[in-house]
Amino acid sequence: MRTDRQVAIQADKVGVGPLIEAQELSHTYPTDNGGVRAIADLSFSVARHEIIGVVGPSGCGKTTLLKVMAGLLSPTEGKMLFEREVLVGPRRRIGLVFQKANLMPWRTVIQNISLPLELSHHTTALTRERAIEMVELVGLEDFADTYPHDLSGGMEQRVAIGRTLIHAPDVLLLDEPFGALDALTREKMGLTLLEIWSTSRPTIVFVTHSITEAVFLADRVLVLTPRPGRIRLALDVKLPRPRELEMTYTSEFGALARQVRAAIG
Repeated sequence: MRTDRQVAIQADKVGVGPLIEAQELSHTYPTDNGGVRAIADLSFSVARHEIIGVVGPSGCGKTTLLKVMAGLLSPTEGKMLFEREVLVGPRRRIGLVFQKANLMPWRTVIQNISLPLELSHHTTALTRERAIEMVELVGLEDFADTYPHDLSGGMEQRVAIGRTLIHAPDVLLLDEPFGALDALTREKMGLTLLEIWSTSRPTIVFVTHSITEAVFLADRVLVLTPRPGRIRLALDVKLPRPRELEMTYTSEFGALARQVRAAIG
């Protein structure tokens, strides 16, 4: 039986095309000295339902890449395509989660999650229904009426992910969402992300400094060079799904992690 990812990849081969495609993508930040080139000549594609991990040294342009993919930054060279159309500006179908949850402290968990639909003037009934679904999806049923100051860091990130998913985006972009968490909570959040993926099947692109996290979560890992970020390695991770933490102790996992580490340098 073929997986969703295999179906998506097969669709690419027969001409449907990737969901996301970067074509010779570059971005330069203007400065008084002529500009800083953050990323350069990036070309890659992402199939529907695929999970991509992006790693590389600090300052290599990982966050810049996500902002371009989210439509928050325009490339100075090349193109970012979404369903074969040039991406110009943010789209509701592309959600972005930053490292800091940025919750509103005066709103409860369910109120924070429902905010995007409120701003879009959806009906109260629909907003409430979708918010309850998201609370359940991120596993916070017992904390729906809790305020952020009573949440752990991992719970706050779950709320941020639920708030992003309430629009049912096709693409979920995550910029080191677990970077500020302790090791055990980070592992749990990785498993939560995989549970969300198995339930709603968004296409996921995430940035991380953790090689273990990248290999464990992703179907493919992109390793960027020091600034300006170029793709040094695109590594297929052919570990079976569903993934379990015990996999990280296998020789196969170790070999993949070593390839990523060697590419980072």
